[in-house]
Amino acid sequence: MKKYLLAAAVIAAAAVTTAPAAAVAVAVPTAAVTTAPGPAASGPAAPATAPAPATAPPALAATASAAPASVGAASAAAAVTRVRSGERIDAGGGFTVWLTEDGKHWSGPDGFENFRSVVDGNIDRSQPGVSHQSEGDASGIFHSGLYYGTKKAGRVELTAADGRRTPATLLELPGHPGWGVWYAHTGTSGQRAAVALYARDGSLLAELPSF
Repeated sequence: MKKYLLAAAVIAAAAVTTAPAAAVAVAVPTAAVTTAPGPAASGPAAPATAPAPATAPPALAATASAAPASVGAASAAAAVTRVRSGERIDAGGGFTVWLTEDGKHWSGPDGFENFRSVVDGNIDRSQPGVSHQSEGDASGIFHSGLYYGTKKAGRVELTAADGRRTPATLLELPGHPGWGVWYAHTGTSGQRAAVALYARDGSLLAELPSF
């Protein structure tokens, strides 16, 4: 009888000690399932947002809208046109102008050729100067001349008796020879125009009063 009671006590003790172990083994995976949701449980993914268009930085916009740089220096540099020796230039109004190493040549509507030398000693090329010839009729006056004694010529300007100013076209041979030719057209009021030679920086180099 005591054997049966001892066996039953052993069985009961075994049941008490094994039951908690079984509960722990089951609880761990259950807790893992209920407390660690998978990615699918988070709902649909938010739609991707397209990147905003790139915009110019404010500094670039300011640069683009800034006032244009002064073109005074470029205009002065472009005032003198380089021509080949003997190259015939249509000066307008039936006049033609060309340069050679010894001076200025020109012809009018009548085809008669004229020449002014820069090597015969009649001009002093050691200092800035300007000369002036003119011819025309009731339709207008053609003016031309030499400028010399400088490699900084920027412009030649005529001033008529009534104060009207006319810029001239400047021609030079390649190599900055220190002289060149200018020409311009005016109305009959400019027949006795004064002539002034200016440097590229705007300073007056030489002037010739009206005649």
